[in-house]
Amino acid sequence: MNTIMSAKGLDVGYENKTVISDINIEAIKGQIICLLGPNGAGKSTILRTLSGLLSPVKGFVEIDGANISRIKQKNIAKKLSLVLTDNVSPSLTTVNEIVAMGRIPYTGFMGKLTENDWNIVKESLEMVGAYDLRERYYSQLSDGEKQKVMIARALVQEPELMILDEPTSHLDIKHKIEIIRVLQRLANEKQITCILSLHDIDIALKGCQTVLLVNNGVIVAQGAPEDIVKNGCIQKLYGISGAKYNELLGSVEFVGNSIADIFVTGGNSTGINIYRALSRNGYGINAGVLHENDTDFQVAKIICSEVVTEIPFEPISNEKVQKAMQFIKYSKCVIDTGFPIGSGNKGNVKILNYALTINKPVLSIRDKSECHKIYGENSEKVIYCDGIFSLLKCIRKILENNDLFSKAV
Repeated sequence: MNTIMSAKGLDVGYENKTVISDINIEAIKGQIICLLGPNGAGKSTILRTLSGLLSPVKGFVEIDGANISRIKQKNIAKKLSLVLTDNVSPSLTTVNEIVAMGRIPYTGFMGKLTENDWNIVKESLEMVGAYDLRERYYSQLSDGEKQKVMIARALVQEPELMILDEPTSHLDIKHKIEIIRVLQRLANEKQITCILSLHDIDIALKGCQTVLLVNNGVIVAQGAPEDIVKNGCIQKLYGISGAKYNELLGSVEFVGNSIADIFVTGGNSTGINIYRALSRNGYGINAGVLHENDTDFQVAKIICSEVVTEIPFEPISNEKVQKAMQFIKYSKCVIDTGFPIGSGNKGNVKILNYALTINKPVLSIRDKSECHKIYGENSEKVIYCDGIFSLLKCIRKILENNDLFSKAV
C-alpha cells in the first residue's frame, strides 16, 4: 500500500490541552476517510492538526514519510490542500479568479499564471462540474455551487491529499450527493486521498471507504463502515433517544406509540411507509405475521408495539396465525398493506378474513378486483383506500366511531 499520510500516537487540542487522544491513522492513495461524530467531538481539531494548522499536543503527523512540522509551507501546499468551513472570498471575484488562487504555490514572485496554469484551472472546474460557473461572481452562487468551486480551488494545487471540514454542511440532498461523487471521482481517477468530516450518517457510511467514530475524547472505532456499524454503536455515539438507527437499512426510525389501536399485516416492503405514516400521526401499531428476514420487519421492530414473527423461509404457522388473531381482537381496525401472496404467507390471508368475520374494519390498499380474489364474498366489507392519505382519513373516522364499515372510499 502507498501511504500518503500517517498519524501515530497523536493527541490533538489547543494550548497543550488535549481534546482527542491516541489517534492513529494510515491514509493510502485514493482513499476516502471520514470522521463521524456529534457536534463538539473534536473532528475539526483533528483535521486542522493533520493539515498542519495546529501543532500536535503529542505525537506527530507525516506526509510521505516526512514530519509535517519540518516541511516548508510552500511544499506542503503542493502535497495537501484544504477546504474549510470558514473560507472567505471577495464578493466581486469571479469563479475563475477564485480557483486560480489555488495555483499560488506554483507561481513566481509576481504571481503571474501561465497558459498551463489556466489549463489546470479549466480542468479542475470541469472535474467538479463547475466549468459553466467560471464567469459568475462567487458571491452569487448557491451554497452547493460554492462548495464545488472551493474543491476546484483545492484541486488546482495538484495535491495528493485533500482535507475537507464538513463539505456537505447546509447543502440540500442533491448537492450533498454531488459533492461526495466529486470526491469519489478524485479518489478513483486521480488517486487523491480525501480526509473529511461529516454530520450525515447515511452519506458517510455509504460514500466513504474508512470511517473513524469520534466521541468523548477518543476514536471509538475505525475501519470499513460495514465492520464498525454494529451492536448499536451509532445509537451510543450520538446518544439517540426516541428513535433507533437501523444498521441493516442505514436509516433512523422513530420509536412508535406503545399503546396499539391498529393491526397491520404486511410483507415484502409494503408495510414500511404505512408504519411510518401511522406512527407520525400518533397511532400505536401491532404488526404481523412478518418473516424475520423481511425488510418490513426491520422497520416494524422499531416502530410497532408488538410484532408477530415467523422463521425465515418457513410458511406462517397456525400458532403465529392464532397469536395475530389475539391482537386483532383488541384492535380498532386492521390494515391490509397489499403484500404479495405466496405459499409462505397465506396465513396472513386467514388473519384478514378472521378480522372481517368478527366485524373489525379492514382497510386495504389493494384494488377491488384483487380484494375479491382474496376475500371472496367478504370483499364487500373491505374499505378500499387508494393511498396513505385516504387510509389515514378512514382511520380517523373509524376511531371517531363513525359508521364507515363496508363503505368504499
